[in-house]
Amino acid sequence: MATCPNLKDPDDAVNDPGAAPYGNFINYYSFNPPENRLSLIPATLLQDLGYRDGGDEPTLILDVGCNSGDLSVAVYKHLVQEPGESTVHLLGFDLDETLVERAEQTNPLHNNISFIQLDITEETNQLQDFLSQHSCSHFHLCLCLAVTMWVHLNHGDSGLLQLLSRLAAISSHLLLEAQPWKCYRSAARRLRKLGRSDFDHFKTLKIRGDVAEHATEHLERHCGMELIRSFGSTAWDRKLLLFRRR
Repeated sequence: MATCPNLKDPDDAVNDPGAAPYGNFINYYSFNPPENRLSLIPATLLQDLGYRDGGDEPTLILDVGCNSGDLSVAVYKHLVQEPGESTVHLLGFDLDETLVERAEQTNPLHNNISFIQLDITEETNQLQDFLSQHSCSHFHLCLCLAVTMWVHLNHGDSGLLQLLSRLAAISSHLLLEAQPWKCYRSAARRLRKLGRSDFDHFKTLKIRGDVAEHATEHLERHCGMELIRSFGSTAWDRKLLLFRRR
């Protein structure tokens, strides 16, 4: 799908992007509503992957960088036909405590959707605790949508690869949307326009160009995962790629 000429990329379309150097925009979903992704993701995805709702074992979904939770809730309702009686549980996390508080306040499905504050570049104990509470060793589906660039810019090549490795280690399936390189340039340019320094790692990054391709190579070569499907590209020209643990 080609980029829509009249649309701005949501990571570029914020009045003060320098105020959100980790991508934690307070109005993100006004620029990139959940429908932009949901239109590409089949409502039968969980069944297609072999997960049966209502069984003896729960199905666990992880949403990485959930922001204010709008997409987390929308994805859950999209994939789960009867939310009130479902054994599907979703955990969303974000490093921004204010956004997590907003997600909790507006959460309509407290029995099935939870939100926590977490910086995955530092620790994952809370994720392991959630898995243990549900007697599971892995999340059945992990969503990592428009998060990779912010980890990459703030933590360098090693931070990006560590993120992918950590998610692969705790997930049976991973749905990945990596920002293209043009978004990196825009984020750095807008930061400079605010009179701020470049992102610490921007000029030294060796992983450039087709970041989704680099991510795919790492996941397949080093993380025991394989690309099984592409759902096409969003209106912002970002690929939605689905990986499975081999």
